Amino acid sequence: MKELLYNNLRKINFADFALPLRTLRLSAFLLSSIVISAQQSISLEKAIELAKSNNIDLKIADKEIEKQTVLKKAAFQPDPLQVQYQGGQFNSIDYDHNVSVQQFFPLGNITKANRQLQEELVKLAEKRKALSSYEIEKAVTLAYCQYLYGVSIQNLNSELNAIYTKFLKNAELRFKTGESGNIEVISAKAKVKEIETQKVQLEYDLAIYQKQLQFFIQTDENIVPDQNTVLQYAFVENQENTKAEILMTDFYQQQISVYQKEAGTFKALRTPKVGLGYFAQTINTQSLFQGFTAGLQIPLFGGVNTTKAKAAEIGISQSQLALDRNKIILNLQKEELRNNFQKQQKNLDYYQNEGLQYANQIIETAQKSYANGDMSYWSYISFLNQAIDIKKQYAEATHSYNQSAIELQFPTIKNN
Repeated sequence: MKELLYNNLRKINFADFALPLRTLRLSAFLLSSIVISAQQSISLEKAIELAKSNNIDLKIADKEIEKQTVLKKAAFQPDPLQVQYQGGQFNSIDYDHNVSVQQFFPLGNITKANRQLQEELVKLAEKRKALSSYEIEKAVTLAYCQYLYGVSIQNLNSELNAIYTKFLKNAELRFKTGESGNIEVISAKAKVKEIETQKVQLEYDLAIYQKQLQFFIQTDENIVPDQNTVLQYAFVENQENTKAEILMTDFYQQQISVYQKEAGTFKALRTPKVGLGYFAQTINTQSLFQGFTAGLQIPLFGGVNTTKAKAAEIGISQSQLALDRNKIILNLQKEELRNNFQKQQKNLDYYQNEGLQYANQIIETAQKSYANGDMSYWSYISFLNQAIDIKKQYAEATHSYNQSAIELQFPTIKNN
């Protein structure tokens, strides 16, 4: 699931397209008409809630919990009832009959040990579900923010379209008054056509991002993020034990508890079993003669259960070592993610505090200067491209910040 997400959550690059503009416009109109008519806008919190209630993996985890809970009723495990019939000349030359019934029951703490083991298995299934829920929450958050990034690129495209449309009008006016050549008009028209072409491609990209989000929520409804949501992810880091560390520690400690109860169960299997029986028979064809039997099943060769108990104890050590190893991996991962997050944060701070202001000032000043005839066409284009590039970098910086923040909020948990 995670691999699918990372293969598809990619940045948008503007490019030239060979399809006729009329065909692209028609495709975009049909696509947007279908999507808009059936979309349901929801918050990130609601998207996560829906994913946790709809996701099939979590439903499978619920069934595993249910299965282990049902198995608690199998803690008491008596041997199968033995019913035996004997007929023939075992008393005299007469043909007699004998029917016997015998049942063996476990002694000691075996029933209690089985029940305790099953209770720990239920808890282990719950811990596994918690890990799956954590991964789904991370995947939904990434997909949600990816869609918002696509919307921000669309908004930038619309802003560029407005700028170049205005530029085209100015170029046409200057051409009519003889202040400039036709090259400015042709260049402006080409840029407007290019932006309109890109708009269609962005519509398709946004539809892909919507399907990615819908995949994790696992619903037939066309769910989309609330576009009023702030693009920048609201990250709050907990300097104490993170949720990932708590989930991982709980899982391995529960695994250790299972091995402990498993070892206790195998040890309990070394105790004898008591058996009670009843028989009825004929003697010289005369009936009915009855009696009772009692006996013990003594595991003289109990080395198998002893070996299994030792293997379970080794499993305890393995789980503890795995926990220690993955704690080290998690801490190193968090340090790496924290460094990357701080780098992306500083980059974003620049664009928020200075970069965007420069871009807006460049666009405003260049438009006024070009409209007043104080700036050449080539200078105007150069400044405009510089400002546009700053805005594109800001959108990408925000997207990179969001990804690093989500990764730091949800570091990958190793559970093997």
